Amino acid sequence: MTRIPPPDVRPADARFSSGPTKKRPGWSLEALEGALLGRSHRSKPGKARLKEAIDRTRAVLGVPADFKIVPASDTGAVEMALWSMLGARPVDVFAWESFGEEWVTDAVEQLKLADCRIHVGRPYGALPDLSVARDDADIIFTQNGTTSGARIPNFAWIPTTRQGITFNDATSAVFAQPVEWSKCDVVTFSWQKVLGGEGAHGMLILSPRAVVRLESFVPPRPLPKIFRMTKKGRLDQELFEGATINTPSLLAAEDYIDALKWAERIGGLEALQSRANANTSVLTEWVAGTPWVDFLVSDASNRSNTSVCLKVIDERVTTLPEAAQAEFAKNLAATLEKEGVALDAASYRSAPPGLRIWCGATIERSDVQALTPWLDWAFDRCLGQLKIAG
Repeated sequence: MTRIPPPDVRPADARFSSGPTKKRPGWSLEALEGALLGRSHRSKPGKARLKEAIDRTRAVLGVPADFKIVPASDTGAVEMALWSMLGARPVDVFAWESFGEEWVTDAVEQLKLADCRIHVGRPYGALPDLSVARDDADIIFTQNGTTSGARIPNFAWIPTTRQGITFNDATSAVFAQPVEWSKCDVVTFSWQKVLGGEGAHGMLILSPRAVVRLESFVPPRPLPKIFRMTKKGRLDQELFEGATINTPSLLAAEDYIDALKWAERIGGLEALQSRANANTSVLTEWVAGTPWVDFLVSDASNRSNTSVCLKVIDERVTTLPEAAQAEFAKNLAATLEKEGVALDAASYRSAPPGLRIWCGATIERSDVQALTPWLDWAFDRCLGQLKIAG
């Protein structure tokens, strides 16, 4: 059988990792020349630089003026919020990917909440029934599942008359998908996702309702220093003006500010979302005309426009034992990486085997277009190796 020859055109940039993601177009180390290296984050210039990151974040995302923002890693920010605020009301936890299921673990095994209902989507990549969210409960969810490629279609399922507060882990959604701020009380995200920032840093955003919870509810558990956001029963305002709880990297902060400035230059939030949508549309068109592959998420309205997860559906692969199917997907990603056309494109370690292609705003549409023929080539090559081994 004649094999597919290697395509003539390669992606100009092969970095399709889902985090840390590719830097903005045109990025170079010169963007970091103004970083406050060797300075304290508590110094006047250090606080000013962190405050700039907060203010530019608010402006680009359209965060309401009465919401509070503080730098924090996404995972740390979620943990901080859950441990500080849960226990005042019943809790509904919705999960449909690996990280969302970590919050299930927190709620059930660590916090041991009395009235906690768990709603997990199955099969992997499917959303649970969001309509069962209770008006009187706190709601925890992941807006965009980075490891499953599944996102919520909208925020209509969150009761407008809710009495509880909502926790939105939006790490790979913000800057690429709309956030309905009137339905969100705690929002967290990472710098390393849609804007291509560095790892271990992110943001925690609190609505006035969340602040009321912090100031009125004393959790029945000891809180480590890094989780404490109040002093003597009142919100510690300094945290939200650049002071922060722990020590951030001012080098990473400078990189994040540079990304925000780029976002402003290209047209702000609308332009960022348009770029992600355009990148994803390339893969959507390719999948529609390619018989060996499909999206992991079957419902098109729930598919991510950032972390796009693909699965092999060719019977020559799907009829193999599960271990052999996983090995085929592993080889597929390895072949793409070895050829230098798609780096870090394997599915997440606890997700079903397949590929995961990042399509966030820093990716160029032309690179996604150049990638798709290489996906066909790599599949054909791995299929040939499969036959030889057989």
